[in-house]
Amino acid sequence: MSDAIKRKRNVALAGHASAGKTTLAENILFKAGLTSRIGKVEEGNTVMDFEPEEITRGSSISSGFHTVPWKKHDVMLIDTPGDLNFFEDAPPCFQAVESIVVVVDAVDGIRIKTEETMEIAASLNKPCAIFMNKLDKESADYASIIESFEEQCGLRASAVQFPIVENSALKGYVDLISNKAFEYDADGNQKPVDIPSGLADDVETERMALIENIAESDDELVEKYLEGEELTDEEIISGLKKAFKDRVFAPVFFGTAVTGAGCEALMNFIVDAAPCPLDAQPVKALNKNGEEIELKTDPDAPFAAYVFKTILDPYAGMLNIFKIVSGKLGKDGTFLNVEKDEKERFSQLYVPEGKTQKNITEAFAGDIVAVSKLKKTKTRDTLCDPDNVVTIPQLPAKNPVISFAVMAEEKGDEDKVFTALAKIIDEDPALTLQRNDETNEMILSGSGSLHIETTIVKLKRKFKVNAALKTPKIPYKETITKAVRVQGKHKKQSGGHGQYGDCWVRFEPLPKGDGFVFAEEIVGGSIPKQYIPAVEKGIMEAKEKGVLAGYPCVDFKATVDDGSYHSVDSSEQAFKVAGSLAYKAAIAQAAPVLLEPIMKIEVIAPEESMGDIMGDLNSRRGRVQGMDSVGKKSSVKAEIPLAEVQKYSPELRSMTGGKGTFTVEFSHYEQVPPDIAQKIIEAAEKENES
Repeated sequence: MSDAIKRKRNVALAGHASAGKTTLAENILFKAGLTSRIGKVEEGNTVMDFEPEEITRGSSISSGFHTVPWKKHDVMLIDTPGDLNFFEDAPPCFQAVESIVVVVDAVDGIRIKTEETMEIAASLNKPCAIFMNKLDKESADYASIIESFEEQCGLRASAVQFPIVENSALKGYVDLISNKAFEYDADGNQKPVDIPSGLADDVETERMALIENIAESDDELVEKYLEGEELTDEEIISGLKKAFKDRVFAPVFFGTAVTGAGCEALMNFIVDAAPCPLDAQPVKALNKNGEEIELKTDPDAPFAAYVFKTILDPYAGMLNIFKIVSGKLGKDGTFLNVEKDEKERFSQLYVPEGKTQKNITEAFAGDIVAVSKLKKTKTRDTLCDPDNVVTIPQLPAKNPVISFAVMAEEKGDEDKVFTALAKIIDEDPALTLQRNDETNEMILSGSGSLHIETTIVKLKRKFKVNAALKTPKIPYKETITKAVRVQGKHKKQSGGHGQYGDCWVRFEPLPKGDGFVFAEEIVGGSIPKQYIPAVEKGIMEAKEKGVLAGYPCVDFKATVDDGSYHSVDSSEQAFKVAGSLAYKAAIAQAAPVLLEPIMKIEVIAPEESMGDIMGDLNSRRGRVQGMDSVGKKSSVKAEIPLAEVQKYSPELRSMTGGKGTFTVEFSHYEQVPPDIAQKIIEAAEKENES
């Protein structure tokens, strides 16, 4: 069994949007004989991008999977999205693979999601190779990209090929390990040729630089190299494998994904040099006592796996994709979902392949497989042997950066919309859905406007329900700033028993955040004890609607200190009405003001953007609390009104070229400036009139 695991490779294609990941995958599938024609992104017929929303946009919004047979090896290839709105689907896939191929556009160079991919890879200690794409473009500048790669991405890049470029076309390459040249035909297939005489000196210079980098991976090789001895071919190859696995540098390959040039050399490297699951570091987990343990890739150990992707398949239902860390599975069986503390039974085992799945009868440690129709299992759940309970921590989800209020377009469809959204969130954990009890809205949050809008399109396609989006309401509140004492009297006589309730109440402002406090100081029984709770209830119900703009009133104390009653006409209902009348009379006299939620915000961005960011925060009524360094970037913390930060995400991306991120959390409520408060009050009045 260990021989079969040695022939497995799990590899993610990663990088910024439009770098050519899906096109590269398409050509690899074709060259492996899995497809009869090469699909094109612009024609919407690729294997990895099959969702209608992906075809419409011409870009990946979800990770695609396919096993590729290559030189008697099985390579699980995962094509991950690089768009800012959908990138959160990628990191869980990075955790599940043993190595990552970062596809870089040789024209556009290193972009934000390239950098972020490398940051995540470093945190996971995953080896990375670089596929430098689009060398057929006239403005391709691969040399400067390689030179700046370590500074921008934290890992040195070293070419293992010397590209042969003529008239802005990639004609072939020299393999710097074997020192042999290859030429591409029109279909991207390579054949051996002589090294062009005019390139011999440059090739030798690059080859020596590569060998020097390889030597650094091993103390014995360094010593031999420094003593002037030549490294053997075997030492160079084994040194390259070790340098790649240990992240000494990222090997660079060159190609043109659209023609398939470079695919063969890349795949040869993956099967010859990339780590197999047995080479991976043990996975850290927690046993049932909460103690940290290590799980090795061992098919004979108890079963343990983690779900890193869920797909809502129209035929198979909910499809959970997971990485088997240890142990094995048959075509059916039972395992424990640790997070849900539920045993789950499955009746079929699959390998995901594009939009379809291939039935398999067994799977082992190191495999990425799928099962369908589990009742409780979601992304980030751990699956294990019930007799050997472990929990496998996964990368935490990033906080959403933008929110919209979502509602059914047709009356009566509310439950359908929210039930369908819950299923989509199972598939896309970067989304969140929660009710704001203060505004009575359902709030859908995600990674960007396009992310949310695409979700609504998917909702209509998959579940046949229409939903509308709008900017969420701000949960303003009202409070009082002056103490007053008022009478609330309710008297009504209409024959028979009447209604009579009379109370005097003191209203006083309280410190921020103290909410509502009720007290009673009745002396001499002017109001019987059984009616005092009714006064409190009347005030509590009435305070949900303030006098300025109809927002709840908070942070005040109401003390009932006097009143009168009628032995026949008084009742709890009468004193409840009296309490509400007292509230309405008091609030108008107690200098009411409008309050708004203030958020804590932290913005992380390159240092050169900090001036623009701080100026923008000030223009949004933000108050900067401090600055700090976060790795190669800078961080600024501030307090800012929620009303000013609701649509901050696209503005920050514009200011920082997509390199800025931010998080927000609620801090406290503050008084709205009078000029802004007046506009809010006028808007509320217009809404009430309409």
